[in-house]
Formats: sequence, structure tokens, C-alpha cells
Amino acid sequence: MATKAAVDEFVSQKTLAIVGVSRDPKKFGSMVFRELKAKGYRVFPVNRNVESVEGDKCFANLSALPEKVDGVVVVVPPKETEQVVREAEAAGIRRVWMQQGAQSEAAIRYCQEHNISEVHGECIMMFAQPVKSFHRFHRGAWKLFGKLPH
Repeated sequence: MATKAAVDEFVSQKTLAIVGVSRDPKKFGSMVFRELKAKGYRVFPVNRNVESVEGDKCFANLSALPEKVDGVVVVVPPKETEQVVREAEAAGIRRVWMQQGAQSEAAIRYCQEHNISEVHGECIMMFAQPVKSFHRFHRGAWKLFGKLPH
């Protein structure tokens, strides 16, 4: 389980890469990209199969980014996440958020063994301020049931 300190540290970073952004605006990676951008984050979309997302240039991988980012949000299948965390380390990125369903034991272990701060099993939309609509309700429910990171 993620710690409150790791969650708070990650969401306080303001320049992020989003790996797994899609052309389809209804896909979760695209929603995360759009929402974080609307909340004032500088976000760089990453997907090797997409040239642009909502008018922003999309990058093939983390090493192709035009500048260093503070963290990476991963919204891809677990097998791909294992490669993404390796790319993050190679790019000097020390914070990784593995969105619910993206994490794998191997990716988590790799981060821990390579001193990469990682958050997994949590939804970034429940923590990136301001938390709105459904995510606000969801966060309140998790707090009520003691499921929020400590």
C-alpha cells in the first residue's frame, strides 16, 4: 500500500509525464492527462503510437521528452509498466505513480530496489488537488472505510 507521504510528495510535483495517453478521449490515460492539465500541472503525453493528443505533441518514450519531468503517471498494462519503470530510471525520473491496474510485482520491486519513490494501487484523480466530482465522493468513501494511505 502507498504511504501518505509518497502520495503527497508525488502530487506536489508539477511537471509530469503521462504514459498511456490515447487518441480516445474516453480512455483513462487521456482523462488523467486532460484533468491534470486542467489542474495546472505541466503534462507531457507519452505513447509511441500517437503523434499528438488534444493538440499537444505526444512523445514516443520518456527519453524523448524535451525536458526532465518530476514524475511519471503510468496507465498501461502491467507488463508494459515493467519497461516504463526501467525507462524512468534511465531518464533520471525518481517518482512513479502506477495507476490502479497498471502495477505489477516486478515493477514495484524494481522501483524499490532502485530507490524510485513509487505509488501503486491508488487513483491519482483522488489526490491531485482540487479533487472534484466522482473522485471526491470516492475519496470520502475511502476515508470513511480507512482505505486512504496513512
